[in-house]
Amino acid sequence: MAHALPVSPLARPLPALGVVRGVRLGAAEAGIRYKGRTDLVLAEFAPGTTVAGVFTQTKCAGAPVDWCRSILPQGQAGALVVNAGNANVFTGRAGRETCQATAEAAAKLADCPLDAVYLASTGVIGAILPHDRITDALPALHDSLSETGWEAAARGIMTTDTFPKAAVRTATLNGTTVTIQGIAKGSGMIAPDMATMLAFVATDAALPAPVLQSLLSTDVKTTFNCITVDSDTSTSDMVLLFATGAAQNAPVSAETDALQDPALADFRSALKAVLHDLALLVIRDGEGATKLMSITVTGAASQSSAWRVGMAIGNSPLVKTAIAGEDANWGRIVMAVGKCGEPADRDTLSVSIGGVCIARDGTVVDGYDETPVVAHMKGQEIDIAVDLGLGSGSAQIWSCDLTHGYIDINGSYRS
Repeated sequence: MAHALPVSPLARPLPALGVVRGVRLGAAEAGIRYKGRTDLVLAEFAPGTTVAGVFTQTKCAGAPVDWCRSILPQGQAGALVVNAGNANVFTGRAGRETCQATAEAAAKLADCPLDAVYLASTGVIGAILPHDRITDALPALHDSLSETGWEAAARGIMTTDTFPKAAVRTATLNGTTVTIQGIAKGSGMIAPDMATMLAFVATDAALPAPVLQSLLSTDVKTTFNCITVDSDTSTSDMVLLFATGAAQNAPVSAETDALQDPALADFRSALKAVLHDLALLVIRDGEGATKLMSITVTGAASQSSAWRVGMAIGNSPLVKTAIAGEDANWGRIVMAVGKCGEPADRDTLSVSIGGVCIARDGTVVDGYDETPVVAHMKGQEIDIAVDLGLGSGSAQIWSCDLTHGYIDINGSYRS
Protein backbone atom coordinates (compact mmCIF):
# COMPACT_ATOMS: atom_id res chain seq x y z
CA MET A 1 0.00 0.00 0.00
CA ALA A 2 1.41 3.37 -0.96
CA HIS A 3 1.90 5.77 1.91
CA ALA A 4 -0.52 8.46 0.77
CA LEU A 5 -2.82 8.92 3.74
CA PRO A 6 -3.82 12.48 4.65
CA VAL A 7 -2.06 13.76 7.75
CA SER A 8 -4.17 13.40 10.89
CA PRO A 9 -5.95 16.64 11.90
CA LEU A 10 -4.67 15.95 15.42
CA ALA A 11 -1.00 15.77 14.33
CA ARG A 12 1.76 17.53 16.21
CA PRO A 13 5.04 18.70 14.64
CA LEU A 14 8.27 17.02 15.60
CA PRO A 15 9.98 18.76 18.53
CA ALA A 16 13.49 20.09 18.07
CA LEU A 17 15.49 16.89 18.39
CA GLY A 18 18.99 16.91 19.79
CA VAL A 19 21.77 14.39 20.18
CA VAL A 20 21.86 11.52 22.65
CA ARG A 21 25.55 10.92 23.18
CA GLY A 22 26.46 7.32 22.47
CA VAL A 23 23.73 6.77 19.84
CA ARG A 24 24.13 6.94 16.05
CA LEU A 25 21.19 6.07 13.83
CA GLY A 26 19.69 6.37 10.38
CA ALA A 27 17.22 4.99 7.83
CA ALA A 28 17.36 3.50 4.34
CA GLU A 29 15.13 2.23 1.54
CA ALA A 30 15.34 -1.57 1.56
CA GLY A 31 12.27 -2.22 -0.60
CA ILE A 32 10.76 -4.58 1.95
CA ARG A 33 7.21 -3.60 0.99
CA TYR A 34 7.07 0.12 0.37
CA LYS A 35 8.42 1.85 -2.72
CA GLY A 36 10.00 5.28 -2.66
CA ARG A 37 10.30 5.60 1.10
CA THR A 38 12.59 4.51 3.91
CA ASP A 39 11.64 1.27 5.65
CA LEU A 40 14.76 0.13 7.48
CA VAL A 41 16.28 1.74 10.58
CA LEU A 42 19.58 0.96 12.25
CA ALA A 43 20.85 2.35 15.55
CA GLU A 44 24.27 1.71 17.04
CA PHE A 45 25.01 2.18 20.74
CA ALA A 46 28.26 2.87 22.54
CA PRO A 47 29.89 -0.08 24.33
CA GLY A 48 28.43 -0.57 27.80
CA THR A 49 24.92 0.57 26.87
CA THR A 50 22.26 -0.97 29.12
CA VAL A 51 18.72 -1.79 28.02
CA ALA A 52 15.21 -2.42 29.34
CA GLY A 53 12.16 -3.63 27.45
CA VAL A 54 8.44 -4.26 27.72
CA PHE A 55 6.65 -6.44 25.19
CA THR A 56 3.23 -7.44 23.92
CA GLN A 57 1.36 -10.09 25.90
CA THR A 58 -0.25 -11.59 22.82
CA LYS A 59 -0.02 -15.37 22.42
CA CYS A 60 0.84 -14.87 18.73
CA ALA A 61 3.91 -12.66 19.06
CA GLY A 62 6.29 -12.09 16.16
CA ALA A 63 9.75 -13.61 15.86
CA PRO A 64 11.50 -10.30 16.71
CA VAL A 65 9.57 -10.12 20.00
CA ASP A 66 10.72 -13.64 20.89
CA TRP A 67 14.28 -12.68 19.94
CA CYS A 68 14.32 -9.55 22.12
CA ARG A 69 12.71 -11.30 25.06
CA SER A 70 15.37 -14.01 24.94
CA ILE A 71 18.32 -11.59 25.05
CA LEU A 72 16.89 -8.96 27.42
CA PRO A 73 18.25 -10.71 30.57
CA GLN A 74 21.78 -9.91 29.32
CA GLY A 75 20.93 -6.24 29.84
CA GLN A 76 23.36 -4.97 27.18
CA ALA A 77 22.73 -3.37 23.78
CA GLY A 78 25.01 -2.68 20.83
CA ALA A 79 22.58 -2.26 17.94
CA LEU A 80 18.90 -2.03 17.00
CA VAL A 81 17.41 -2.97 13.63
CA VAL A 82 13.80 -2.06 12.78
CA ASN A 83 11.91 -2.64 9.55
CA ALA A 84 8.50 -1.43 8.42
CA GLY A 85 6.07 -3.08 6.01
CA ASN A 86 6.41 -6.68 7.18
CA ALA A 87 5.86 -7.73 10.81
CA ASN A 88 7.69 -11.09 10.55
CA VAL A 89 4.80 -12.70 12.45
CA PHE A 90 3.39 -16.20 11.90
CA THR A 91 6.30 -17.00 9.60
CA GLY A 92 7.61 -20.10 11.38
CA ARG A 93 11.21 -21.16 10.89
CA ALA A 94 11.71 -18.54 8.16
CA GLY A 95 10.92 -15.81 10.67
CA ARG A 96 13.47 -17.12 13.14
CA GLU A 97 16.07 -17.45 10.40
CA THR A 98 15.50 -13.84 9.33
CA CYS A 99 16.07 -12.70 12.93
CA GLN A 100 19.27 -14.74 13.16
CA ALA A 101 20.66 -13.49 9.85
CA THR A 102 19.73 -9.86 10.60
CA ALA A 103 21.29 -9.98 14.05
CA GLU A 104 24.47 -11.59 12.75
CA ALA A 105 24.87 -8.90 10.07
CA ALA A 106 24.21 -6.07 12.52
CA ALA A 107 26.51 -7.54 15.19
CA LYS A 108 29.35 -7.70 12.69
CA LEU A 109 28.83 -4.09 11.58
CA ALA A 110 28.47 -2.75 15.11
CA ASP A 111 31.24 -4.97 16.46
CA CYS A 112 29.04 -6.18 19.31
CA PRO A 113 27.83 -9.56 20.62
CA LEU A 114 24.89 -11.28 18.92
CA ASP A 115 22.84 -11.07 22.11
CA ALA A 116 23.26 -7.28 22.14
CA VAL A 117 21.37 -6.78 18.85
CA TYR A 118 17.69 -5.86 19.25
CA LEU A 119 15.19 -6.43 16.44
CA ALA A 120 11.71 -5.06 15.71
CA SER A 121 9.40 -5.46 12.74
CA THR A 122 6.05 -3.89 11.94
CA GLY A 123 3.59 -4.30 9.07
CA VAL A 124 1.68 -7.15 7.46
CA ILE A 125 1.26 -10.39 9.43
CA GLY A 126 1.89 -13.78 7.83
CA ALA A 127 4.18 -12.74 4.97
CA ILE A 128 7.72 -14.12 4.81
CA LEU A 129 10.31 -11.39 5.43
CA PRO A 130 13.29 -11.99 3.10
CA HIS A 131 16.35 -11.29 5.22
CA ASP A 132 18.55 -10.54 2.22
CA ARG A 133 16.72 -7.24 1.62
CA ILE A 134 17.70 -6.22 5.12
CA THR A 135 21.21 -7.63 5.22
CA ASP A 136 22.01 -6.24 1.75
CA ALA A 137 20.99 -2.74 2.85
CA LEU A 138 22.68 -2.74 6.27
CA PRO A 139 26.34 -2.05 5.29
CA ALA A 140 25.60 1.19 3.43
CA LEU A 141 23.11 2.20 6.12
CA HIS A 142 25.75 1.60 8.79
CA ASP A 143 28.18 3.84 6.89
CA SER A 144 25.60 6.64 6.93
CA LEU A 145 24.75 6.57 10.63
CA SER A 146 24.72 9.92 12.39
CA GLU A 147 24.06 11.32 15.85
CA THR A 148 21.41 13.51 14.18
CA GLY A 149 19.54 10.68 12.45
CA TRP A 150 16.56 10.75 14.81
CA GLU A 151 14.01 12.29 12.42
CA ALA A 152 15.04 9.89 9.65
CA ALA A 153 14.58 7.01 12.07
CA ALA A 154 11.16 8.28 13.20
CA ARG A 155 10.02 8.36 9.57
CA GLY A 156 11.59 5.01 8.70
CA ILE A 157 9.51 3.02 11.21
CA MET A 158 6.12 4.37 10.06
CA THR A 159 3.42 2.11 8.55
CA THR A 160 -0.09 3.64 8.42
CA ASP A 161 1.21 6.52 10.55
CA THR A 162 0.55 9.89 8.94
CA PHE A 163 3.25 11.80 10.82
CA PRO A 164 6.53 10.92 12.57
CA LYS A 165 6.50 10.84 16.37
CA ALA A 166 9.24 11.91 18.76
CA ALA A 167 9.73 13.41 22.21
CA VAL A 168 12.66 14.77 24.20
CA ARG A 169 13.41 15.95 27.75
CA THR A 170 16.46 16.72 29.86
CA ALA A 171 16.96 15.87 33.51
CA THR A 172 19.51 16.17 36.28
CA LEU A 173 20.96 12.92 37.59
CA ASN A 174 23.46 13.07 40.45
CA GLY A 175 24.33 16.64 39.42
CA THR A 176 24.82 15.79 35.74
CA THR A 177 22.48 16.92 32.94
CA VAL A 178 21.24 14.00 30.86
CA THR A 179 19.03 13.78 27.77
CA ILE A 180 16.12 11.41 27.17
CA GLN A 181 14.86 11.20 23.59
CA GLY A 182 12.55 8.75 21.86
CA ILE A 183 10.60 7.89 18.74
CA ALA A 184 7.45 5.82 18.26
CA LYS A 185 5.18 4.43 15.59
CA GLY A 186 1.59 3.40 15.95
CA SER A 187 -1.75 4.21 14.39
CA GLY A 188 -3.95 1.12 14.41
CA MET A 189 -4.09 -2.25 16.18
CA ILE A 190 -3.56 -0.18 19.31
CA ALA A 191 -4.76 -1.48 22.67
CA PRO A 192 -2.82 -1.80 25.87
CA ASP A 193 -1.23 -5.11 26.55
CA MET A 194 2.19 -3.65 26.20
CA ALA A 195 3.12 -1.79 24.34
CA THR A 196 0.50 -0.87 21.77
CA MET A 197 3.13 0.01 19.16
CA LEU A 198 6.86 0.31 18.70
CA ALA A 199 8.81 2.85 20.74
CA PHE A 200 12.53 3.32 21.16
CA VAL A 201 13.88 5.66 23.80
CA ALA A 202 17.53 6.43 24.54
CA THR A 203 19.32 8.38 27.22
CA ASP A 204 22.97 9.24 27.75
CA ALA A 205 22.56 8.57 31.47
CA ALA A 206 24.58 5.79 33.09
CA LEU A 207 22.02 3.49 34.70
CA PRO A 208 22.07 -0.25 35.42
CA ALA A 209 19.63 -2.43 33.47
CA PRO A 210 17.56 -3.40 36.57
CA VAL A 211 16.99 0.28 37.38
CA LEU A 212 15.98 1.02 33.79
CA GLN A 213 13.63 -1.96 33.79
CA SER A 214 11.90 -0.90 36.99
CA LEU A 215 11.35 2.62 35.69
CA LEU A 216 10.11 1.50 32.27
CA SER A 217 7.77 -1.21 33.54
CA THR A 218 6.20 1.23 36.01
CA ASP A 219 5.76 4.13 33.60
CA VAL A 220 4.33 1.97 30.82
CA LYS A 221 1.32 1.24 33.05
CA THR A 222 0.14 4.85 33.03
CA THR A 223 1.23 5.82 29.50
CA PHE A 224 1.29 3.21 26.72
CA ASN A 225 -1.07 0.91 28.63
CA CYS A 226 -3.63 3.68 29.01
CA ILE A 227 -4.21 4.34 25.31
CA THR A 228 -6.52 2.61 22.86
CA VAL A 229 -7.44 3.19 19.24
CA ASP A 230 -9.43 0.07 18.42
CA SER A 231 -9.14 -2.48 21.28
CA ASP A 232 -6.82 -4.67 19.18
CA THR A 233 -3.42 -5.66 20.58
CA SER A 234 -0.60 -6.00 18.06
CA THR A 235 1.60 -9.06 17.66
CA SER A 236 4.71 -6.88 17.50
CA ASP A 237 4.40 -4.35 20.33
CA MET A 238 7.50 -3.35 22.22
CA VAL A 239 9.10 -0.43 24.01
CA LEU A 240 12.87 -0.46 24.44
CA LEU A 241 14.85 1.93 26.64
CA PHE A 242 18.60 2.28 26.13
CA ALA A 243 21.10 4.03 28.42
CA THR A 244 24.50 4.69 26.88
CA GLY A 245 26.27 6.06 29.96
CA ALA A 246 28.00 8.75 27.87
CA ALA A 247 26.94 11.49 30.31
CA GLN A 248 29.26 9.88 32.87
CA ASN A 249 27.05 10.75 35.82
CA ALA A 250 27.97 9.38 39.25
CA PRO A 251 27.12 5.66 39.38
CA VAL A 252 23.70 4.44 40.46
CA SER A 253 23.59 1.09 42.24
CA ALA A 254 21.79 -1.77 40.50
CA GLU A 255 20.20 -2.54 43.88
CA THR A 256 18.70 0.92 44.36
CA ASP A 257 14.92 1.26 44.63
CA ALA A 258 14.42 3.12 41.37
CA LEU A 259 10.94 4.31 42.34
CA GLN A 260 11.99 5.76 45.72
CA ASP A 261 15.57 6.97 45.32
CA PRO A 262 15.43 10.81 45.45
CA ALA A 263 18.52 11.01 43.21
CA LEU A 264 16.40 9.52 40.41
CA ALA A 265 13.33 11.73 40.92
CA ASP A 266 14.09 14.23 38.15
CA PHE A 267 15.06 11.47 35.72
CA ARG A 268 11.87 9.54 36.56
CA SER A 269 9.76 12.61 35.87
CA ALA A 270 11.49 13.33 32.54
CA LEU A 271 11.26 9.71 31.39
CA LYS A 272 7.55 9.56 32.16
CA ALA A 273 7.04 12.82 30.24
CA VAL A 274 8.74 11.34 27.15
CA LEU A 275 6.68 8.14 27.33
CA HIS A 276 3.48 10.15 27.89
CA ASP A 277 4.21 12.39 24.90
CA LEU A 278 4.84 9.39 22.65
CA ALA A 279 1.72 7.57 23.82
CA LEU A 280 -0.51 10.54 23.10
CA LEU A 281 1.08 11.07 19.68
CA VAL A 282 -0.01 7.53 18.81
CA ILE A 283 -3.61 8.34 19.74
CA ARG A 284 -3.42 11.59 17.78
CA ASP A 285 -2.58 9.45 14.76
CA GLY A 286 -5.27 6.83 15.36
CA GLU A 287 -6.43 5.50 12.00
CA GLY A 288 -9.14 7.83 10.74
CA ALA A 289 -9.17 9.80 14.01
CA THR A 290 -10.54 13.34 14.16
CA LYS A 291 -11.00 13.66 17.95
CA LEU A 292 -8.77 12.94 20.94
CA MET A 293 -10.72 11.58 23.91
CA SER A 294 -9.41 12.07 27.45
CA ILE A 295 -11.32 9.86 29.88
CA THR A 296 -10.94 10.38 33.64
CA VAL A 297 -12.43 7.83 36.02
CA THR A 298 -12.63 8.51 39.78
CA GLY A 299 -14.47 6.98 42.72
CA ALA A 300 -13.83 3.41 41.57
CA ALA A 301 -13.50 0.39 43.87
CA SER A 302 -9.77 0.15 42.98
CA GLN A 303 -7.14 1.53 40.61
CA SER A 304 -7.42 -1.50 38.34
CA SER A 305 -11.20 -1.25 38.33
CA ALA A 306 -10.98 2.42 37.33
CA TRP A 307 -8.64 1.46 34.47
CA ARG A 308 -11.05 -1.20 33.19
CA VAL A 309 -14.00 1.20 33.33
CA GLY A 310 -12.01 3.83 31.44
CA MET A 311 -10.94 1.32 28.79
CA ALA A 312 -14.55 0.15 28.37
CA ILE A 313 -15.54 3.73 27.58
CA GLY A 314 -12.54 4.31 25.30
CA ASN A 315 -13.13 1.05 23.41
CA SER A 316 -16.90 1.34 22.98
CA PRO A 317 -17.82 1.67 19.27
CA LEU A 318 -21.00 3.47 20.31
CA VAL A 319 -19.13 6.02 22.42
CA LYS A 320 -16.47 6.46 19.74
CA THR A 321 -18.99 6.99 16.94
CA ALA A 322 -20.96 9.45 19.08
CA ILE A 323 -17.76 11.44 19.54
CA ALA A 324 -17.12 11.27 15.78
CA GLY A 325 -20.62 12.57 15.14
CA GLU A 326 -20.25 15.32 17.77
CA ASP A 327 -23.28 13.89 19.59
CA ALA A 328 -23.31 14.50 23.37
CA ASN A 329 -24.92 11.10 23.90
CA TRP A 330 -23.95 10.55 27.53
CA GLY A 331 -26.23 7.51 27.75
CA ARG A 332 -23.61 5.58 25.79
CA ILE A 333 -21.04 6.39 28.47
CA VAL A 334 -23.39 5.02 31.12
CA MET A 335 -23.84 1.92 28.98
CA ALA A 336 -20.08 1.37 28.73
CA VAL A 337 -19.64 1.73 32.50
CA GLY A 338 -22.43 -0.72 33.21
CA LYS A 339 -21.34 -3.45 30.79
CA CYS A 340 -17.70 -3.88 31.77
CA GLY A 341 -18.15 -6.13 34.79
CA GLU A 342 -16.63 -3.71 37.30
CA PRO A 343 -18.38 -2.49 40.47
CA ALA A 344 -20.75 0.34 39.57
CA ASP A 345 -23.97 1.76 40.96
CA ARG A 346 -26.37 3.72 38.80
CA ASP A 347 -27.45 5.78 41.80
CA THR A 348 -23.94 6.97 42.76
CA LEU A 349 -22.64 7.49 39.22
CA SER A 350 -21.95 10.93 37.76
CA VAL A 351 -21.00 11.78 34.17
CA SER A 352 -19.42 14.99 32.87
CA ILE A 353 -18.42 16.08 29.37
CA GLY A 354 -16.25 19.14 28.84
CA GLY A 355 -16.38 19.95 32.53
CA VAL A 356 -20.19 20.10 32.59
CA CYS A 357 -21.87 17.61 34.93
CA ILE A 358 -24.72 16.02 32.99
CA ALA A 359 -25.95 13.26 35.25
CA ARG A 360 -25.55 12.38 38.94
CA ASP A 361 -27.30 10.36 41.60
CA GLY A 362 -29.06 8.22 39.02
CA THR A 363 -30.66 10.96 36.96
CA VAL A 364 -30.01 13.97 34.73
CA VAL A 365 -28.86 17.10 36.57
CA ASP A 366 -31.82 19.41 37.19
CA GLY A 367 -31.82 22.22 34.65
CA TYR A 368 -29.09 20.59 32.52
CA ASP A 369 -28.29 22.80 29.50
CA GLU A 370 -26.69 20.87 26.65
CA THR A 371 -25.49 24.02 24.85
CA PRO A 372 -21.91 24.18 26.27
CA VAL A 373 -21.52 20.42 25.88
CA VAL A 374 -22.56 20.60 22.23
CA ALA A 375 -19.97 23.34 21.72
CA HIS A 376 -17.31 21.18 23.43
CA MET A 377 -18.15 18.23 21.18
CA LYS A 378 -17.25 20.32 18.12
CA GLY A 379 -13.65 20.68 19.32
CA GLN A 380 -10.76 18.31 18.62
CA GLU A 381 -10.16 17.33 22.24
CA ILE A 382 -13.05 15.77 24.15
CA ASP A 383 -12.94 15.46 27.94
CA ILE A 384 -15.09 12.80 29.60
CA ALA A 385 -15.17 12.37 33.37
CA VAL A 386 -16.93 9.61 35.28
CA ASP A 387 -17.16 9.37 39.07
CA LEU A 388 -18.42 6.01 40.28
CA GLY A 389 -18.93 7.21 43.85
CA LEU A 390 -17.74 3.92 45.34
CA GLY A 391 -14.11 4.26 46.44
CA SER A 392 -10.80 5.99 45.82
CA GLY A 393 -9.67 4.24 42.63
CA SER A 394 -8.83 6.50 39.68
CA ALA A 395 -7.41 6.24 36.16
CA GLN A 396 -6.72 8.35 33.09
CA ILE A 397 -7.31 6.84 29.64
CA TRP A 398 -6.82 8.29 26.17
CA SER A 399 -8.70 7.17 23.07
CA CYS A 400 -9.97 8.56 19.78
CA ASP A 401 -13.14 8.60 17.76
CA LEU A 402 -14.15 5.97 15.21
CA THR A 403 -14.78 7.27 11.70
CA HIS A 404 -15.22 5.79 8.24
CA GLY A 405 -11.54 6.54 7.71
CA TYR A 406 -10.67 3.61 9.98
CA ILE A 407 -12.59 1.27 7.67
CA ASP A 408 -11.03 2.82 4.55
CA ILE A 409 -7.50 2.28 5.87
CA ASN A 410 -7.99 -1.23 7.23
CA GLY A 411 -10.26 -2.45 4.47
CA SER A 412 -7.48 -1.85 1.93
CA TYR A 413 -4.39 -2.45 4.11
CA ARG A 414 -2.97 -5.33 2.09
CA SER A 415 -4.05 -4.13 -1.36
